[in-house]
Amino acid sequence: MSPFNLQTCARKNILALEPYRCARDDYKDDGTNILLDANENAYGPSLQPDISQADLNVDFLGLHRYPDPHQADLKQLLCKLRNTHTHTSKDLTPDNLFVGVGSDEAIDALFRCFCVPGKDRILTCPPTYGMYSVSAQVNDVGLVKVPLRPAPEFGLDTDAVLEALGREENVKLVYLCSPGNPTASLLAKDDVRRVLEHPTWNGVVVLDEAYIDFAPDGTSLAEWVLEWPNLVVMQTLSKAFGMAGIRLGAAFTSPPIVRLLNSLKAPYNISSPTSALASYALSGKGLKIMRANRDKLLAQRERLIAELPKIPGVGRLRGGTASNFLLYEILDASGAPDNVTALAVYEALAETEGVVVRFRGKEHGCLGCLRITVGTEDEVTRFLGSLRRTLEEVRGKGKQAGEEEKEAAANAVVA
Repeated sequence: MSPFNLQTCARKNILALEPYRCARDDYKDDGTNILLDANENAYGPSLQPDISQADLNVDFLGLHRYPDPHQADLKQLLCKLRNTHTHTSKDLTPDNLFVGVGSDEAIDALFRCFCVPGKDRILTCPPTYGMYSVSAQVNDVGLVKVPLRPAPEFGLDTDAVLEALGREENVKLVYLCSPGNPTASLLAKDDVRRVLEHPTWNGVVVLDEAYIDFAPDGTSLAEWVLEWPNLVVMQTLSKAFGMAGIRLGAAFTSPPIVRLLNSLKAPYNISSPTSALASYALSGKGLKIMRANRDKLLAQRERLIAELPKIPGVGRLRGGTASNFLLYEILDASGAPDNVTALAVYEALAETEGVVVRFRGKEHGCLGCLRITVGTEDEVTRFLGSLRRTLEEVRGKGKQAGEEEKEAAANAVVA
């Protein structure tokens, strides 16, 4: 019999790993659900409905050949999109760009470039995207956490970050998210600058701009990598471009860091179909579709901001409005933000109404919060009605339970 023992053979940090979870681990799509949980573009991809093989400029009969390992044409399209000259007069070139399988490949690759397992650490600012900590554990890298300033702003606590970088040893990467997830708040450019200007810290600032195309024009700091050699700006086609299924992410940075990332990536990490679809989405036709869909989503975002406060049991907007999702408090029967009530609403919406959102109440500073992805006009209409009905039922049960508890307590005192 083999002496193999998984518990002693596998790495301890991997055995202890809890995989990244999403709402669809709990609620599978049966074709009738409204999915407002993963911040996807509900209006679909930046493609024409009748797109053809000729439009994509891809030879599907050539799939027996490996794809282009350099993707220079695709990188040039990404550079053209971000060369706004808002933050510098210089131009991004393909030498400033790494492309990967979603932003997650860049997140993990940066760990492997800069962090020695079991020794080095990263700094994050919760509440933030969960894959930073998952990748840290996978790579056996420690975490230093400096929370964002309290809601509703959820801005960077820059003084605390600077102090931590001066005090804590072996911090190689700072992961910042702007617009934040789950906060939808933009980080101030001057706050990012102050971190980059730290007088003693030798490390890299990673700015995750996955949702940047929902923010005001000129907000992206991608071209700022031409001024700061230790800045990495990550972006993706999964959100505003509606191309989550092709898994295409980008990291803008200085050429020396790009060379490191390209040296350790898999030889042909971007497939030919992915490259063709991404190139179309970044073409003039694709950008026109993306911007039209984005405008419709922004209109529905404003509608949600106007209508949600009118529903009894919906509390304050926490965070900003610079993304395709919103973070709102859910209130208990007494009018206080409450995780029990928010979780009950999350479950009832999915199980009874077929509307899947995301419970975020366990995140730092997000007590009683649900994160709601902006959907189509019809989806928002259905969501608003479902939320009103669900809150009325859940809070009614909570009120009744509270009254019964008070009555039981009074009877116990009399006895």
